Amino acid sequence: MHWFFTGRLSVDKITVKIANLSPSLQGMKLVQLSDFHYDGLRLSEEMLEEAIAVTNEAEPDLILLTGDYVTDDPTPINQLALRLKYLQSRYGVFAVLGNHDIHYSHSQTLITKALTSIGVNVLWNEIAYPLGHELPIVGLADYWSKEFHPASVMNKLDPTTPRIVLSHNPDTAKILEQWRVDLQLSGHTHGGHIVLPGIGPVVYHYKKLLKKAPRKLRRWVPFLLGDCSKVVRYWEWAQGFHQVTNNQLYVNRGLGTYRPGRLFCPPEVTVITLT
Repeated sequence: MHWFFTGRLSVDKITVKIANLSPSLQGMKLVQLSDFHYDGLRLSEEMLEEAIAVTNEAEPDLILLTGDYVTDDPTPINQLALRLKYLQSRYGVFAVLGNHDIHYSHSQTLITKALTSIGVNVLWNEIAYPLGHELPIVGLADYWSKEFHPASVMNKLDPTTPRIVLSHNPDTAKILEQWRVDLQLSGHTHGGHIVLPGIGPVVYHYKKLLKKAPRKLRRWVPFLLGDCSKVVRYWEWAQGFHQVTNNQLYVNRGLGTYRPGRLFCPPEVTVITLT
């Protein structure tokens, strides 16, 4: 049943071109993992074990985690940390938090402490330089937190300096248009959950579907899809690579499966090669 609602793990490999990237960083390999929702229900131990294994097999230079490690209760983070400690990369593991990671007042502290204890560098409106000053890693506070203030971080960087930005919610790409973002890595959307081949995520067509549906059926559409309108505004960025004005955005489909489940939207490990 878990496979039925989840699908098999997909390892998506992409190449991203970054303008004026230092020759010493050409060919750098990054792995992105996102949206674990580790709570005993939404992510199986087998799926997590496979995701860690394929990540290590890729021999990444850097591993980047983009939030939602738990669902609501933060205590499962301690068990998740025992598994994530086996992640291996040349220059370490860097992470940001998602909206589920700040659900309770004590969630952020507990999750940050657990991840830090296994060597994961948690960034909250911070800049890190694991690859050197020629390609900083920016980690932003979650969009739905009261501390999402990108200007205080982005303005610290020289506009000519390439950078990678970790931001859980892809809606932030619209706000970040005013700064240089060579690659934004996000999650949050679970790829749109239900995807129709050749059409895309059903939720993207939600409003059109609602208008065209027979009146008696309309009351069931929110029940089947959930209130997805509150998750993100730009569902066209639900998964994959997108050009946002001059910036580049990649949205990972996540590992955990949230309601209403997945259809043609498999969990994802992303392997990114920089050129």
